[in-house]
Amino acid sequence: MIVLGIDPGREKCGLAVVSEETVLQRQVAKRGELLSVVPRFVMEYNVDTVVVGDGTGSQQFVAEITDALPDLSVVVVDERHSTEEARFRYWSDHKAKGWRRLVPKTMQVPPEPYDDYVAVILAERFLAKS
Repeated sequence: MIVLGIDPGREKCGLAVVSEETVLQRQVAKRGELLSVVPRFVMEYNVDTVVVGDGTGSQQFVAEITDALPDLSVVVVDERHSTEEARFRYWSDHKAKGWRRLVPKTMQVPPEPYDDYVAVILAERFLAKS
């Protein structure tokens, strides 16, 4: 099974294509680009289900995706604590350098958007329950 996880946001969205074995694609996209990126990922990776976090504006995201891709299954998942998990995973993938090595990962904010990591976590949560 291959799912597309989406972390909805007002200005930017995290997207991640995830299979049961690996993360195939991650991207942070502007909100306005969402409806051009989602169909491309769905076609390119043969996505089975779109998973949307239940946070900011999720109902609008679900409606837009359902209108654009009516044959695709869209599921809303709990995104509680996903930002904290994503921050930790970001720092696991991008080892801290300099003074950042001295500060606990839980207290650091990545220097770039990490919404795509949130999308990975949302997709993995869905896959774990499937």
